[in-house]
Amino acid sequence: MSNLKKVILATLILGLVLMGGFAYYVYRTLFLDNTAFLNTEAHLYIATGSNFQQVLEDIGPLLKNEESFIALAKRKGYIGNVKSGHFLLKKGMNNNDIINTIRSKNSPILVKFNNQERLEDLAGQLAGQIEPDSLSILNALKDSAFLTQNAFTTQNALGMYLPNTYEVYWNTSATNFRDKMLKEYQRFWNETRKAKAKQIGLSETQVISLAAIVQKETAKVEERARVAGVYLNRIKAGMYLQADPTVIYAKKLVEDDFEQTIKRVLYKDLEIDSPYNTYKYAGVPPGPIAMPDISSIDAVLNAEQHDYYYFVADVNRFGYHKFAKTLAQHNANKAEYVRWISGQGVQR
Repeated sequence: MSNLKKVILATLILGLVLMGGFAYYVYRTLFLDNTAFLNTEAHLYIATGSNFQQVLEDIGPLLKNEESFIALAKRKGYIGNVKSGHFLLKKGMNNNDIINTIRSKNSPILVKFNNQERLEDLAGQLAGQIEPDSLSILNALKDSAFLTQNAFTTQNALGMYLPNTYEVYWNTSATNFRDKMLKEYQRFWNETRKAKAKQIGLSETQVISLAAIVQKETAKVEERARVAGVYLNRIKAGMYLQADPTVIYAKKLVEDDFEQTIKRVLYKDLEIDSPYNTYKYAGVPPGPIAMPDISSIDAVLNAEQHDYYYFVADVNRFGYHKFAKTLAQHNANKAEYVRWISGQGVQR
């Protein structure tokens, strides 16, 4: 074989080797599984304003081969076009799938909240689920222009946030989240519920404030309509609500201590000067003392009609209450409860 033929053959072989190597490189970069996690999916959160290096720090542990990922990210123009959000990476994805996902498939999350007593508490709970920090969220919730425009005050604004599970984008802004909750609130107050509120003589915010008291009074959903009926009877009769949970809230508020646990209301507590103290101030408090469930709101709107004006905890059926039509009957029930709780050694 002549030297020329040997050179040509060697060149062809080298070309085939190089082409094969390039083909494998392309195959590895585009089509091979590049996920290193064991679960069926991994959640990747990319913060607003992140650059590619920051993305790489977060996604790196999820990849088998970081170098091939970087190479394709450059070719696809992702490095200079990072998107924030929450992205679901599936086990077995290749680099092309991964980049397409984090470039354009922001996946919503489920946000849950309940049982909060103040907007501050709600902001803290939300900050653990969506990107904005608690201060940004709180500022949005308390924004005076927003509250005025939508007929809320800082005292009753908590009632706008109905406990439930909501689908939102993780990187939603604090104001966008707040506005979404307003739409949910407006959707909740349909014509039927508005008519029922009008029928019992309460505004929407008053219904929610009363529902918060009802919920604090009983954890038994099936008993809430009866408890609501008691309070509506008192309102109609011109009586004070005299609800112990409002006194507890008033005590926490005036002492600026919402961490304290109060199991028993003392007579001196009834003298706390606060519009939330329904032993001193008539009518429904200026805002909810907690975030009521929808079941509690509907319990007020569909309150049981009866002649009860009083109730106290039933020591024989824990969680339930004894209801009374007269003060004499109530005092007998109350005496039984006081004997029981004193026997338990509960001082505060």
